[in-house]
Amino acid sequence: MNIVCLDLEGVLVPEIWIAFSEASGIPELRRTTRDEPDYDKLMRWRLGILKEHGLGLKDIQKTIGTIDPMPGAKDFLDTLRSETQTLILSDTFTQFASPLMKKLGWPTIFCNELVVGPDGMIEDYKIRVPQSKLSTVRALQSIGFETIAAGDSFNDLGMIHSSKAGFLFRSTEQIKKDHPELPACETYEELLSLIRGVL
Repeated sequence: MNIVCLDLEGVLVPEIWIAFSEASGIPELRRTTRDEPDYDKLMRWRLGILKEHGLGLKDIQKTIGTIDPMPGAKDFLDTLRSETQTLILSDTFTQFASPLMKKLGWPTIFCNELVVGPDGMIEDYKIRVPQSKLSTVRALQSIGFETIAAGDSFNDLGMIHSSKAGFLFRSTEQIKKDHPELPACETYEELLSLIRGVL
Protein backbone atom coordinates (compact mmCIF):
# COMPACT_ATOMS: atom_id res chain seq x y z
CA MET A 1 0.00 0.00 0.00
CA ASN A 2 1.39 3.37 -1.06
CA ILE A 3 1.24 6.72 0.66
CA VAL A 4 2.62 9.94 -0.82
CA CYS A 5 4.29 12.35 1.63
CA LEU A 6 4.57 15.94 0.45
CA ASP A 7 6.29 18.96 1.91
CA LEU A 8 4.06 22.04 2.20
CA GLU A 9 5.98 25.30 1.79
CA GLY A 10 7.73 25.66 -1.53
CA VAL A 11 5.77 22.70 -2.89
CA LEU A 12 2.08 23.54 -2.44
CA VAL A 13 2.13 27.05 -0.97
CA PRO A 14 4.66 29.89 -0.99
CA GLU A 15 7.15 30.12 1.86
CA ILE A 16 5.33 31.71 4.81
CA TRP A 17 8.44 33.31 6.30
CA ILE A 18 9.42 34.90 2.98
CA ALA A 19 5.92 36.37 2.64
CA PHE A 20 6.11 37.68 6.20
CA SER A 21 9.58 39.07 5.57
CA GLU A 22 8.20 41.10 2.68
CA ALA A 23 5.10 42.21 4.60
CA SER A 24 7.07 43.24 7.69
CA GLY A 25 10.02 44.76 5.87
CA ILE A 26 12.48 42.54 7.76
CA PRO A 27 14.76 41.00 5.11
CA GLU A 28 16.49 38.66 7.59
CA LEU A 29 13.27 36.63 7.89
CA ARG A 30 13.66 35.47 4.26
CA ARG A 31 15.99 32.73 5.52
CA THR A 32 14.33 29.29 5.26
CA THR A 33 15.20 25.59 5.43
CA ARG A 34 16.53 25.96 1.89
CA ASP A 35 19.31 28.08 3.43
CA GLU A 36 19.73 26.62 6.92
CA PRO A 37 19.78 22.83 7.46
CA ASP A 38 19.54 23.12 11.28
CA TYR A 39 15.84 23.75 11.93
CA ASP A 40 16.19 24.46 15.65
CA LYS A 41 18.90 27.03 14.96
CA LEU A 42 16.71 28.65 12.29
CA MET A 43 13.62 28.83 14.52
CA ARG A 44 15.50 30.19 17.55
CA TRP A 45 16.93 32.88 15.28
CA ARG A 46 13.47 33.72 13.90
CA LEU A 47 11.92 33.94 17.37
CA GLY A 48 14.71 36.31 18.43
CA ILE A 49 13.95 38.62 15.49
CA LEU A 50 10.20 38.56 16.22
CA LYS A 51 10.85 39.47 19.86
CA GLU A 52 13.26 42.23 18.86
CA HIS A 53 10.60 43.80 16.62
CA GLY A 54 7.66 43.18 18.96
CA LEU A 55 5.83 40.98 16.45
CA GLY A 56 3.42 38.24 17.54
CA LEU A 57 1.31 35.44 16.14
CA LYS A 58 -1.49 37.71 14.88
CA ASP A 59 1.00 39.69 12.81
CA ILE A 60 2.12 36.54 11.02
CA GLN A 61 -1.43 35.17 10.69
CA LYS A 62 -2.50 38.42 9.02
CA THR A 63 0.11 37.78 6.32
CA ILE A 64 -0.85 34.09 6.04
CA GLY A 65 -4.43 35.18 5.34
CA THR A 66 -3.20 36.82 2.13
CA ILE A 67 -1.30 33.73 0.89
CA ASP A 68 -2.90 31.49 -1.72
CA PRO A 69 -1.72 28.03 -2.79
CA MET A 70 0.63 28.01 -5.76
CA PRO A 71 -1.18 28.03 -9.13
CA GLY A 72 -2.22 24.45 -9.90
CA ALA A 73 -1.45 23.13 -6.40
CA LYS A 74 -5.03 22.35 -5.37
CA ASP A 75 -5.84 20.59 -8.66
CA PHE A 76 -2.62 18.57 -8.36
CA LEU A 77 -3.44 17.63 -4.78
CA ASP A 78 -7.07 16.76 -5.59
CA THR A 79 -5.95 14.51 -8.44
CA LEU A 80 -3.27 12.85 -6.34
CA ARG A 81 -5.65 12.26 -3.42
CA SER A 82 -8.15 10.62 -5.80
CA GLU A 83 -5.47 8.12 -6.85
CA THR A 84 -3.58 7.33 -3.63
CA GLN A 85 -3.29 8.13 0.07
CA THR A 86 -1.59 11.50 0.51
CA LEU A 87 -0.15 13.15 3.61
CA ILE A 88 1.46 16.57 4.03
CA LEU A 89 4.50 16.54 6.31
CA SER A 90 5.65 20.00 7.31
CA ASP A 91 7.86 21.71 9.85
CA THR A 92 5.38 24.58 9.99
CA PHE A 93 2.88 25.02 12.81
CA THR A 94 -0.83 24.30 13.15
CA GLN A 95 -1.42 28.00 13.91
CA PHE A 96 0.10 28.85 10.51
CA ALA A 97 -1.22 25.92 8.48
CA SER A 98 -4.99 25.94 9.12
CA PRO A 99 -5.94 28.82 6.76
CA LEU A 100 -3.83 27.24 4.03
CA MET A 101 -5.35 23.78 4.56
CA LYS A 102 -8.79 25.33 4.09
CA LYS A 103 -7.71 26.74 0.72
CA LEU A 104 -6.30 23.32 -0.27
CA GLY A 105 -9.52 21.46 0.60
CA TRP A 106 -8.47 20.26 4.07
CA PRO A 107 -5.85 17.61 3.25
CA THR A 108 -4.26 15.82 6.22
CA ILE A 109 -1.18 17.57 7.58
CA PHE A 110 1.24 16.58 10.33
CA CYS A 111 3.15 19.57 11.66
CA ASN A 112 4.31 21.27 14.85
CA GLU A 113 2.84 23.62 17.49
CA LEU A 114 3.74 27.11 18.60
CA VAL A 115 3.76 28.08 22.26
CA VAL A 116 2.00 31.44 22.41
CA GLY A 117 1.90 33.65 25.49
CA PRO A 118 -1.23 35.45 26.76
CA ASP A 119 0.08 38.60 25.08
CA GLY A 120 0.06 36.86 21.68
CA MET A 121 3.86 36.71 21.48
CA ILE A 122 5.41 33.44 20.30
CA GLU A 123 7.42 32.16 23.25
CA ASP A 124 8.60 28.79 21.96
CA TYR A 125 7.65 25.91 19.72
CA LYS A 126 7.08 22.18 20.16
CA ILE A 127 8.38 19.73 17.60
CA ARG A 128 5.99 16.80 17.21
CA VAL A 129 8.88 14.34 17.09
CA PRO A 130 12.62 14.78 16.33
CA GLN A 131 13.37 14.68 12.58
CA SER A 132 9.61 14.74 12.11
CA LYS A 133 9.46 14.04 8.38
CA LEU A 134 11.94 11.16 8.46
CA SER A 135 10.44 9.75 11.68
CA THR A 136 6.93 9.86 10.22
CA VAL A 137 8.00 8.12 7.00
CA ARG A 138 9.70 5.36 9.00
CA ALA A 139 6.64 4.99 11.23
CA LEU A 140 4.39 4.68 8.15
CA GLN A 141 6.72 2.05 6.74
CA SER A 142 6.59 0.14 10.04
CA ILE A 143 2.80 -0.25 9.68
CA GLY A 144 2.89 -1.52 6.13
CA PHE A 145 2.99 1.55 3.89
CA GLU A 146 5.43 2.10 1.06
CA THR A 147 6.23 5.81 1.00
CA ILE A 148 6.81 8.13 -1.95
CA ALA A 149 8.10 11.56 -0.96
CA ALA A 150 8.61 14.96 -2.56
CA GLY A 151 10.04 18.21 -1.22
CA ASP A 152 12.31 21.13 -1.96
CA SER A 153 14.55 21.71 1.05
CA PHE A 154 17.30 20.27 3.23
CA ASN A 155 14.76 19.09 5.80
CA ASP A 156 13.01 16.97 3.13
CA LEU A 157 16.06 14.93 2.15
CA GLY A 158 15.69 12.38 4.95
CA MET A 159 12.14 11.40 3.99
CA ILE A 160 13.00 11.47 0.29
CA HIS A 161 16.02 9.19 0.64
CA SER A 162 14.20 6.79 3.00
CA SER A 163 11.21 6.30 0.69
CA LYS A 164 10.82 3.74 -2.08
CA ALA A 165 10.85 6.74 -4.44
CA GLY A 166 11.60 10.37 -3.80
CA PHE A 167 11.65 13.55 -5.84
CA LEU A 168 12.90 17.12 -5.60
CA PHE A 169 10.27 19.68 -6.58
CA ARG A 170 11.27 23.26 -7.40
CA SER A 171 14.37 22.85 -5.29
CA THR A 172 17.49 25.02 -5.25
CA GLU A 173 20.27 24.58 -7.78
CA GLN A 174 22.64 23.73 -4.93
CA ILE A 175 20.48 20.93 -3.53
CA LYS A 176 19.95 19.52 -7.02
CA LYS A 177 23.69 19.67 -7.64
CA ASP A 178 24.46 17.99 -4.32
CA HIS A 179 21.90 15.22 -4.95
CA PRO A 180 22.05 14.28 -8.64
CA GLU A 181 20.66 10.85 -7.73
CA LEU A 182 17.24 12.40 -7.03
CA PRO A 183 14.89 13.10 -9.94
CA ALA A 184 14.04 16.81 -9.96
CA CYS A 185 11.09 18.55 -11.60
CA GLU A 186 9.50 21.97 -11.81
CA THR A 187 5.82 21.41 -12.70
CA TYR A 188 2.92 19.59 -11.07
CA GLU A 189 2.37 17.66 -14.30
CA GLU A 190 5.93 16.33 -14.11
CA LEU A 191 5.63 15.48 -10.42
CA LEU A 192 2.31 13.68 -10.92
CA SER A 193 3.86 11.68 -13.77
CA LEU A 194 6.87 10.72 -11.62
CA ILE A 195 4.61 9.63 -8.75
CA ARG A 196 2.29 7.65 -11.05
CA GLY A 197 5.37 5.89 -12.41
CA VAL A 198 6.00 4.26 -9.02
CA LEU A 199 2.45 3.73 -7.76
